[in-house]
Amino acid sequence: MGNCCSDEVGHGAGRHSVGPAASVAEAASAAADRFLRSRGAGASTQIELSLSASILGDQQYFSKSNPMVIVYSKSNDGALEEIGRTEVILDSLNPSWNAKINLQYQFEVLQPLVFQIYDIDPQFHDVSEKMLKLEEQQFLGEAICNLSEVVTKQNRLLTLKLGVSKHNLPNSSKFGELTVQAEESAGSKALMEMVFHCSDLEIKDLLSKSDPFLLISRISENGTPVPVCKTEVRKNDLNPKWKPVILNLQQIGSKEKPLVIECFNFSSNGKHDLVGKIVKSVAELENMYHSQDGENFFVPASTAHDCHSKEVLKSQVYVEKYHENNRHTFLDYISAGCQLNLMVAIDYTASNGNPRLPDSLHYIDPSGRPNAYQRVILEIGDILQYYDPAKRFPSWGYGARPIDGPVSHCFNLNGSTYHPEVEGIQGIMSAYISALHNVSLAGPTLFGPLISTATATASQSLTTNQQKYFILLIVTDGVVTDFQETIDAIIKASDFPLSIVVVGVGGADFKEMEFLDPNKGGRLESSTGRVASRDVIQFAPMKDVHGAGVSIVQSLLAEIPGQFMTYMRTRETQAVS
Repeated sequence: MGNCCSDEVGHGAGRHSVGPAASVAEAASAAADRFLRSRGAGASTQIELSLSASILGDQQYFSKSNPMVIVYSKSNDGALEEIGRTEVILDSLNPSWNAKINLQYQFEVLQPLVFQIYDIDPQFHDVSEKMLKLEEQQFLGEAICNLSEVVTKQNRLLTLKLGVSKHNLPNSSKFGELTVQAEESAGSKALMEMVFHCSDLEIKDLLSKSDPFLLISRISENGTPVPVCKTEVRKNDLNPKWKPVILNLQQIGSKEKPLVIECFNFSSNGKHDLVGKIVKSVAELENMYHSQDGENFFVPASTAHDCHSKEVLKSQVYVEKYHENNRHTFLDYISAGCQLNLMVAIDYTASNGNPRLPDSLHYIDPSGRPNAYQRVILEIGDILQYYDPAKRFPSWGYGARPIDGPVSHCFNLNGSTYHPEVEGIQGIMSAYISALHNVSLAGPTLFGPLISTATATASQSLTTNQQKYFILLIVTDGVVTDFQETIDAIIKASDFPLSIVVVGVGGADFKEMEFLDPNKGGRLESSTGRVASRDVIQFAPMKDVHGAGVSIVQSLLAEIPGQFMTYMRTRETQAVS
């Protein structure tokens, strides 16, 4: 999977969100942040599915078949959308199809797939597979799985039992098995690392130098730019040098396709000014590196009669470093046995309201409608559970007073003294409801003990050489009161295989919580002056809307693969050194 560039501000501060924009420059920058935020660095990659089947049909009902597979994606409302079809294999009950089914894997989205096999009548053998009418063919069986179930298996190979759905076939029929194997496209592994620097940038701020960053976009078939990556922001710097940008062939299409590289002056209100831009392919950027020649930025001319004219600036951009190599991807680690282990922490402070009353955030609706806490846990758990074969999830509560005890800021939801794990997502839900009856809501809201406990678990997995990466989900209805203790715990956690996702629920003003999110706040510094070794935490309130059908939970999860890869590459570098 592709890895994007660093998104830090200056020497370690985090990424910034982008607000509404009126101009073309502002719109492009805002679109870039929304795109990168919703996709995450390395969260999406092109997958090829290879299909084979064995013992198709039951010879009591069928003779030898001429099978073809149709693959569908299944939406939340149950609607099927065709992704692709294989060729027809003649006279075979054990076919292995040559045609590959191409689709985009997205870590942050549950991707249900439906495979339907049909026996193609010989009279249609001269008809293109795409033109075949399925209602005129004999249905042989169906299999259903999520794409994550395939990519998490060793060798990314999953065998499914074929069965019936709505089709009228005898239940006693033997339908055989379908084997699905997933492979990443070669382009996802071919990486290009570049370091850019600029000279003589124009001063855009009245009281200080510019705060520049680069936005890199590929040009789509219809000519519109599609954001791929952006650098960190360099504060007060007219001759900036950015951290390495890492792209893969899958992101850009080919080395010969043009990229738009734009330099913006960062503004905290989201209205970033365009400093200048160039249009170059990766091959041309490589030539710039070898020649060490700079390229002048240009801006569109401000003449209404000629939209194609441009003004060339004295500011130049250079490629200081260019390097190509192949690296392991996120899915390489997952299929090799690395697990993602979900940990959950739930807010039991009194500000949630009396759980017995309908206006409480903890109210359990008799109709079965999930409350805000349950919705977050279900949405994240439904995605992450496939990356943990054991499905035993440490689950804690905080901010409550257990019966006959003091307020606890990290207690096991299952009531156990020593073991916080519960079985499956439903185990989390059951333990959550049970705890509501066994504790008194109290306060205050402290994250430090939770993060420290999760870090200790991650540390223990390292000492026993377990191939695990942990994701701590904290769901809260209010603002933390242990700011510095939380920051200290986050910075310590950055050295371990751990990511932290914080979701705010309810109607509280979470503005003060933005310090947790490097996309919105400044850099975090511990009480001893230390900064985080990598980005490990992000926060967003549940009420945030990201548009284009992307939920806040999806946008937060999309960042996990990038954080995972940063940790793994840091470990590999340390091992080499």
